[in-house]
Amino acid sequence: MQNSSVKYILKLSIPIFFANLAIPMVGIIDTGLMGNLDNVSYLSATSVAANLFSMIFWSFGFLRMGTVGLVSQAYGKEDYSEVFNIILRNLVFVLVISLIIISLQSYIYRLSLNIFELSETTEKFYQDYFQIRIWSAPGELTLYIITGLFIGLQKTKISSLAISLFSILNIILSIIFVSKFDLNIKGVAYGTLFSALFISISFLIYTFLYLNRMSKLKIKFDELIDLKKIKNIFNININIFIRTILLTFSFLWFTYLGSQIGEDYIAANAILINLVFLSAFILDAYAFSTEGMVGYSLGKKDITLFKKIVQNSFILSSITGLIISIIYFLINNYVINLMSDIEKIRNLSSSYAVWLIIMPLISSFCFQFDGIFIGVSQTKELRNAMIFSVFSYLPISIFLTGLMGNTGVWISLCIFMILRALSLYYYMDRIYLKFNK
Repeated sequence: MQNSSVKYILKLSIPIFFANLAIPMVGIIDTGLMGNLDNVSYLSATSVAANLFSMIFWSFGFLRMGTVGLVSQAYGKEDYSEVFNIILRNLVFVLVISLIIISLQSYIYRLSLNIFELSETTEKFYQDYFQIRIWSAPGELTLYIITGLFIGLQKTKISSLAISLFSILNIILSIIFVSKFDLNIKGVAYGTLFSALFISISFLIYTFLYLNRMSKLKIKFDELIDLKKIKNIFNININIFIRTILLTFSFLWFTYLGSQIGEDYIAANAILINLVFLSAFILDAYAFSTEGMVGYSLGKKDITLFKKIVQNSFILSSITGLIISIIYFLINNYVINLMSDIEKIRNLSSSYAVWLIIMPLISSFCFQFDGIFIGVSQTKELRNAMIFSVFSYLPISIFLTGLMGNTGVWISLCIFMILRALSLYYYMDRIYLKFNK
C-alpha cells in the first residue's frame, strides 16, 4: 500500500530540498571566482551569460515535469516497459531540442547582444562563455529527464544525488580551471560543460541498469513509435512550455514595474524577490515529491489515496510556508543588511519587507497545486490557469502600481500567486473524473 502520510512526503522532500539548495551555489561560486579577477567585465559577462542559459534551459523544464507525470502513472499501473518507452521518447526530444539550440547558436548570440548592452571587453568575454556553454545543452537537458524519472518513481534520493553531484562537480572543475589553469571565464564555462556531460552520461547508464532490474529491457518499436502516445507527450510538453514562458514573463514584468518607479526600487525589489525565490526552493521540494505520489495514485485508480496525498501535502506545505514567514519576520533586517551595504537600498528594502514575510505562506498553495496537476498530467489546465492568472495580473499590476507605487507592485504579485492557486482549484474536479476512466 502506498504511504500518503506527512512523514513520508517529508522523507521524499528533504533530499530534493538539499539538491535545490546546491543549484544556486554554482552561481554563487562562479560569481566569487569572477569577482576576484582584476577586470569587472569578467563578472558582468558571466552574470549575463549564465542568466541567459538559465532562462533557455529553464524554458525546457517541461522535459522534467512531463516525465514525472507519465512515469508515475505508468509506475502505478506497474507498466515498467512503458516507463522505459517514456524515457526513450523524451530522450529523442532532448536530442532534437539540443540540435536546434546548437544549430541556432549564432542567431541566439546575435539576438542576445541586441537585448543586453555590453562594453567591447564584456562582449568578448561573453562570447567566450557562450561558445562553450551552448554545447552543454544535451547534458543539462538529459538531467531533466533523469530527475523526472526518479521523482516519478518516488526515488528522490537518486534524482537529488544527480543534481547535487552535477552542482558539486561543476564547482570543483570551475575552481580548478580558473585557479590552476588561469582559464578565467572559459574556466567556469568548461566547468559547467564537462560536469553536465559527465554526470548525464553516468546517470544515464545507471538509469538503464536500474530500469533493467525493474523489468527486462526490450526495445519494441511498435510500442515505442506509438503515434497516440507521442502526440500525448508532445501536447503535455507544449502546454508546460507555454505555462513556463508565461511564468518567466510574469517575473520579468515584476522587474519592469520596479524599473518604471526608479533604479533604487529595482535593487531593493531584487533583494526581496531573491529571498522569495529562496523560500520557493524549499516549498518546491514538497511539490516535486507530490508529483510522483499523485501520479502513482492515478495509475492505481485509487482516489482515496489521492485525496490523502493532497490533504497531507497541503498541510505540510502551508505549515512550512508559515514557518518561513515567521523566520523572515524575525531576521529580515539582518538578511537585507547582509545582502547590501548601501544604506538607502537597505532602508528601501526594509520598508517593503512585509511582502517578503507574507509571500511564502501565500505562494505555498499555488506551488502545491502545480505539483498535483503535473503529477496527473493535467497540463492543459495548468496552461489555461497560467494564461488566466498572467492576463489578469497585467492590468491589475498596472492599475495598482499607478495608484500605490512599489506597494502596488508587491500587492499585485501577491494577487498573481492567489490567482494561480484559485484557477487551479477551479479545475480540481477534472482530476477526479480521471479516476473513473
